[in-house]
Amino acid sequence: MIIRVVLALALAVPPVVTSRGAGLPACAVDLPPDTTCGFLEVPERRDAPERKIEVGYAVHTSTAKDRKPDPVVYMSGGPASASLQLMGFLSQMFPDRDVVTVEQRGSKYSEPALGCPETAEALLGQLRQPPADLAAAAGQCRARLREEEGVDLRGYNTKEIAADVVALREHLGYDSWNLFGVSYSTRVMMDVAAADPEGVRSVVLDSYLPESVNWYDDAARNLADTVAALGMKDAFDAATARLNANPAQVTVTDPILGKTFPARISGDDLGAIMAEALHEADVAAVAPAMVGALAKGHDELLQPLADAVGGGLVSHEFGLYHAVQCQDEVPFNTFTPKSRLFTINADKAVCDAWQLPKAKPVNATTKAPVYVLGGQYDPTTPTRTSRPAAEALPGARFEEFPRASHAVFLSSACARRKIVEFLAAPAGNAASPCLDDTSGQVGDLHVTAAPYQISKSPWLAAPFILFALVSLIQLIAGALKGRALAAFGGLAGVAFAGLVGQSVYALAGRNETALAVGVPGAVVGYTWIAAASAVLTAAALLRDRRWPQGAAAAIGAGFLVWWFIWFL
Repeated sequence: MIIRVVLALALAVPPVVTSRGAGLPACAVDLPPDTTCGFLEVPERRDAPERKIEVGYAVHTSTAKDRKPDPVVYMSGGPASASLQLMGFLSQMFPDRDVVTVEQRGSKYSEPALGCPETAEALLGQLRQPPADLAAAAGQCRARLREEEGVDLRGYNTKEIAADVVALREHLGYDSWNLFGVSYSTRVMMDVAAADPEGVRSVVLDSYLPESVNWYDDAARNLADTVAALGMKDAFDAATARLNANPAQVTVTDPILGKTFPARISGDDLGAIMAEALHEADVAAVAPAMVGALAKGHDELLQPLADAVGGGLVSHEFGLYHAVQCQDEVPFNTFTPKSRLFTINADKAVCDAWQLPKAKPVNATTKAPVYVLGGQYDPTTPTRTSRPAAEALPGARFEEFPRASHAVFLSSACARRKIVEFLAAPAGNAASPCLDDTSGQVGDLHVTAAPYQISKSPWLAAPFILFALVSLIQLIAGALKGRALAAFGGLAGVAFAGLVGQSVYALAGRNETALAVGVPGAVVGYTWIAAASAVLTAAALLRDRRWPQGAAAAIGAGFLVWWFIWFL
């Protein structure tokens, strides 16, 4: 009944598309050729349609000779994640179809964009002592949105976002299209499929978040299950216990103020940060090595995690995030007992302050073919809950992807291929499993924070570069002058530098995140080559006591000190 009312209201107020130029918000990122963008004007609340807002979208028109008539419409998750920046990726994924990316109302490329720097700042402030007051920050944000921008937060929920998608199809004139949602937007797309059955050819749900799941109440178990599946339960328990007893101090950059401050990270804080970080398949691949090292006291590995916290605060429009969560998620959870994860407690504190109305469940279903993807290590939408929800949908198929985490299609080429195959024949049989997909796997790692520190301050690699350069000069000069010891010493140094560089480059190609944890184990084995270079260079110095050979010997010895004491 609710869906019919929403759809009727959407049709009663015809939307208007306004094209905008490339410098304006809806086109604020680089887009592939044959892409246009615009705003869809819709009521902020369809039960009170006087005030209008604009929903950003983009359309990429396929130029393929075998172009299919039904496009893919994609929305990112969050809530409040932007979609527009994925157009290039998606247009390559679906070259024979038009691709439509639609923003959530209130997100970065819609107008108004419901930024909430007050609560973002207070969330980062949970790592300060004393923690920031989230309730006060929430009150400041809501007052500013209401008084300065006239925003009615009751209009920013899943029901209205879904109605925007239905309205966009009708305006663009597509008879039907294929819905593609990930994480939170899987709820949106299920509501769209229920509200607009004639306009939906098929549905792809990546990291499905069923409406029936109480996400906050499940969060602790979801994290624990992922930790266990990664085989690091004992190490994770040891690391969290150690940090709860003696919290670590890490320098964190506040992306909003542009300043650094000393953050205090406890074991529970580590859990909250890992629950977010494990969304990435690359992080899941290196998490056992990272957590194992943290359990042994390597607190330097907390720095990349702490840096990621700040970056996450500018990836969402938190006003929209809070509005959706406070109406569609928080009221359906018990929050007993209080969570160990500060992110969970933060959302509850904001919603207690905002006091938005509780949404009515939709219980959406569809008869359209549905393909549901789940990641083996997903800590947010685990297959434990997404699989049974998928199996309850008529005509749905479910697939779990090994070694994948959240938003499977972003990290798995095999998953992307299978989505394309599904769209080609939604009612067809499932393809063979992706057993050969080993993307992101890192093998043996030697834990060290040096590569991450070098990535932030490249000058720290000066000893390695100097050693490699001097070794090359020594090799060439020794060969030209017939000085075998010097030439072999230089050759060993060049070989060492080349092998290390090749190993690190190969690791970065497979999983760049791994360099925040360490280097391939083989790099440690190459150390004997550097030692041999230093010995040969020293021996050459005994025969040729001139200053160039002395400088080469000193640089080789200094490099070994740097390598053993700082790098390894």
